[in-house]
Amino acid sequence: MDKRTLGRSGPTVSALGLGCMGMSDFYGPADRGESIATIHAALDAGITLLDTGDFYGTGHNELLIREAVAGRDRDGFQLSVKFGALRDPAGGFTGYDGRPLAVKNFLAYSLGRLGVEHIDIYRPARLDPNVPIEDTIGAISELVQAGYVKHIGLSEVSADTIRRAHKVHPIADLQIEYSLISRGIEADILPTCRELGIGVTAYGVLSRGLISGHWQKDHAAARDFRSVSPRFSGANLDANLALVERLREVAAELGASVAQVAIAWVAAQGADIVPLVGARRRDRLTEALGALAVKLTPAQLATLAGAFPPDVAAGGRYPQEHLVHLDSEKRN
Repeated sequence: MDKRTLGRSGPTVSALGLGCMGMSDFYGPADRGESIATIHAALDAGITLLDTGDFYGTGHNELLIREAVAGRDRDGFQLSVKFGALRDPAGGFTGYDGRPLAVKNFLAYSLGRLGVEHIDIYRPARLDPNVPIEDTIGAISELVQAGYVKHIGLSEVSADTIRRAHKVHPIADLQIEYSLISRGIEADILPTCRELGIGVTAYGVLSRGLISGHWQKDHAAARDFRSVSPRFSGANLDANLALVERLREVAAELGASVAQVAIAWVAAQGADIVPLVGARRRDRLTEALGALAVKLTPAQLATLAGAFPPDVAAGGRYPQEHLVHLDSEKRN
């Protein structure tokens, strides 16, 4: 497994990370046994970066990971944890809390559920509009000094917020959506990260399965985020699935799958970018790992960039009511 270093101050991690969210939430039912087997397979294959959030399944995901990593060498993997999202008993989201006291409270519960003494990368899931980012990062910095957190990350924030946070404490990485059909970070967010020496962990590299080559109409189950996602709705879905056919042509040339080409494209955008794959099953994980062997030529990269220009996707990446919480969607 190749390694990549997250920014100037961050850890060295596997060139591919495993996003565990779907094993507990948002994409319909998941099989617990298969989820744990998938985490085991990822670790055995050399994946060291496991990404979660304390609100995924309201703690279920952290407990699942705890079970999966039991008995493993703690130095053999890194845990990336998001915090701050508030939920009600029905599973709805009620806001975000980035207050310093809340930060320390969230961390205490995560350490307990995960059964570990430290978190490798700790990050607010979204910007709390009522709390200056300096206060939130300052609180995590105190946890770094106390040994409970190794590195500080950010998630879905703007270039301006990145700069402000980085002045308080070095930021290891920004977690943000990045794929062939979600290229918004290229305008100012990615250049800012590179200027400051901040890595990027890219989620949504397959756009939640939309450009995986496996998605079909009416595929989304009940309680699946994609059932309300603009990109998976009506005419938008037709237009977006048509884009996938362009990927198939390149994939056919390489003897690779559509998903492998999509992942390889993200990985090829820079050694400072680590794609996160949200595999919930071992077969999907095996397919994703195959992307590491896909080497796109300059001509193929140019073809893909031309076929998938920024803003090519039909529909927003989140419903409108969710976009108001995305500081990353605000342009400086």
